[in-house]
Amino acid sequence: METKPKQCVASGNYVVSSRKNAILEAYLGTCVGVTLCDSQANLGGLSHFLLSEPTGLDKPWKPATYATTGLPAQKNRLKATVAGGALVGRISREDLDLDIGGRTTDVVQSILRKEKIPVSEAETGGYFSCRLSLDLQTLKSSIQPIEKQFSSHRKDFNSPTSDEISHAIHLVRPIPQIALKIARMIHSRTYDMSKVAREIKQDQIISARVIRICNSAFIGLRKKIDSIDRAAVILGEKLLLQLVIAASLEQFFSDSGEGYSLCKGGLFQHALSTAMVAEALAQFTGSASSDIAYTAGLLHDIGKVVLDQYIAPIYPFFYRRTQVDEIDLCGAEEEKLGITHPAVGGLLAKKWALPQNLTDTIRHHHYPEQATVDPELTHLVYLADLLMSRFQVGQELEYMNMDTLAMRMQKVGLTPSQFPRIVDLIPQRVFDVTLK
Repeated sequence: METKPKQCVASGNYVVSSRKNAILEAYLGTCVGVTLCDSQANLGGLSHFLLSEPTGLDKPWKPATYATTGLPAQKNRLKATVAGGALVGRISREDLDLDIGGRTTDVVQSILRKEKIPVSEAETGGYFSCRLSLDLQTLKSSIQPIEKQFSSHRKDFNSPTSDEISHAIHLVRPIPQIALKIARMIHSRTYDMSKVAREIKQDQIISARVIRICNSAFIGLRKKIDSIDRAAVILGEKLLLQLVIAASLEQFFSDSGEGYSLCKGGLFQHALSTAMVAEALAQFTGSASSDIAYTAGLLHDIGKVVLDQYIAPIYPFFYRRTQVDEIDLCGAEEEKLGITHPAVGGLLAKKWALPQNLTDTIRHHHYPEQATVDPELTHLVYLADLLMSRFQVGQELEYMNMDTLAMRMQKVGLTPSQFPRIVDLIPQRVFDVTLK
């Protein structure tokens, strides 16, 4: 049986196409997805809305992000399917008060009614994420809950011993020295870019990876970059340093779509997205250096690199505990492995001799109130990680506790009522983060 090619429509994006042998998909949690089809014109499209409307007075940076600016007006013969707008995971008072998904759903449905566009099917609200699909050949839409099909996990699984964990940490390949050097320079805020560029160019693998990222949709340049020197001129020193660290760490994250990752390359994509959001939050709040926040966000999940091998054979246990039982991922890890990925990440950071504030953030990004070195930085990374787990579903196995969200936001000078504004800060390149 022939398998149709699939295209994922990320948050804040849309795809419109004539009939062809392909399927459009959107993975939805709080976001709302809408398919619109015109069978007479042989056209169909899928929109993936992040929010109901812009949160400020400025011109929206991308109209497709919002329901009020992304839906079509006065279109005849269209039929719609609507999905998403869920309350994902354990529900807090803040979730109910903000009701981001519910508000977006209301706006979508109001616009469709106003434009007299009939809705063939709608599954919105609830407490679970879903996948909205549009078959571009038949122009038929479908809504399915996001679930993982898996066989029974191994019954003979034994939790790794502390010696086995130590051995696994020892086997992790050394982080490239250029990445460590840049991380420390960013921490000290002193560097000589000419020396850095020379070192980058001496490492052909990292150079190639940096150039590939520069030419990806993640950066979105119109002209191709073919050298590190050109990258430094076009991108600027700050962004180039960030890309070097990202390129250096890409090799550490599993690309198999097993273990923690729900899709191919999911772990690295999540790390890179969290880094960008942490940087944006630092700039918005002024509670930490944006450069350091970026680096901390990129490194926050390195402990998963070590534990990933133990997750794969018992994946069903972790999926059910986090996605069905709504147990914090760290609690499920402690239950089955006897150790958590933040704890292992802290050990790996110590081995690499990372700065203390980065090590502390890695150790405590799930429970930032436990941080002692730089609590504000740790809280920013927690918020960035939380945002990505809510608005970029389908990438990795994760569930984060939100019971004390209001207190954690207050630590960096934010209030729950600002949550929509924070969501609006998410850089568009986060949703174009696929680098292949």
